[in-house]
Amino acid sequence: MLWLRAWSFLYVIVTVTLDPELKKHEEMFFKSLGLSSKPSPVSPPPVPSVLWKIFNQMMGGSVAKKKPDLCFVEEFNVPGSVIRVFPDQGTFILPVPDNFHPTLCLEKRLFFNISVMEREERVTLGQLELRFSQNTYYGKVFDLRLYRILQMTLKGMGKNKMSRKLLVAQTFRLLHKSFYFNLTETCQSWKDPLKNLGLVLEIYPKNQGSWKSAPMNDCKEIQTFLFTSLLTVTLNPLQCKKSRRKRSYSQIGFTASNICKKRRLYVEFKDVGWQNWVIAPRGYMANYCYGECPYPLTEILNGSNHAILQTLVHSIEPEDIPLPCCVPTKMSPVSMLFYDNNDNVVLRHYENMAVDECGCR
Repeated sequence: MLWLRAWSFLYVIVTVTLDPELKKHEEMFFKSLGLSSKPSPVSPPPVPSVLWKIFNQMMGGSVAKKKPDLCFVEEFNVPGSVIRVFPDQGTFILPVPDNFHPTLCLEKRLFFNISVMEREERVTLGQLELRFSQNTYYGKVFDLRLYRILQMTLKGMGKNKMSRKLLVAQTFRLLHKSFYFNLTETCQSWKDPLKNLGLVLEIYPKNQGSWKSAPMNDCKEIQTFLFTSLLTVTLNPLQCKKSRRKRSYSQIGFTASNICKKRRLYVEFKDVGWQNWVIAPRGYMANYCYGECPYPLTEILNGSNHAILQTLVHSIEPEDIPLPCCVPTKMSPVSMLFYDNNDNVVLRHYENMAVDECGCR
């Protein structure tokens, strides 16, 4: 069958790495996906539940009456086509009591490497999540301070070694829930690597009168259960321009097997060795176009004006002018949930991944 032969050809292109030319084509394809090379996750983090929810909504849109807008994230009510979750790569700073914070429980530098974002991407949401994986301090009240580092000397990480700006100051109780902070403007400025110096998080017991009444016991092992991550939504204007709708003709009832039409092609990511970095889906119906564009072109072949003229010239000079080619005329996007080259969890929508209709061009 033709679709089996096409699938075998695709399989050879992706899996064979001995041929430098085939290797080059594979690298070009990964670059089109926004990846520097084929990801090889070492210690991939778990996929946040919110990304599973959004992914399932996108996948369900193919059968729903209303197709989802791939350039708008309804879950956060912001425009965007790429969702990433960055793990915290910062380190804890040993708390040193001073006259201002004599009972400091925790001081941590937070750092998120967002350098994988493309130049054209605009950050529409930056959301910091702060969560404690174990709650052993029910009823205890704490103060939280979140600072952005503006400038830092080469030596040390002490408070006197950096210039910082207060972003958040609030009181909270340790409960079984996450705290979220909007860092959209900060993340947009972080696209300049020189400005991404990270954040500083401070947590200490809420003073009830004298600071001496807030025992350090309240801070016991609090940093052991701290988890932080950064979720970003970005929009690439070049990829989210509204495209004009093209005319199409129904192919129902046309049965000629050698005529240009859409053929079935299912791509299984496991078969091409991508199962280690593609989280979902496991595969998708890519399809392809195959067949002849005979003279005269009929509406059923969805030929362009140029293709119609080309067939006319071909009928006069068949040896010099070839017939038009069978190519995709309508394509649809595919949503992919995967690990990138830095083991970040990414949800991205890729245009022109599946063939919906074919025609002569």
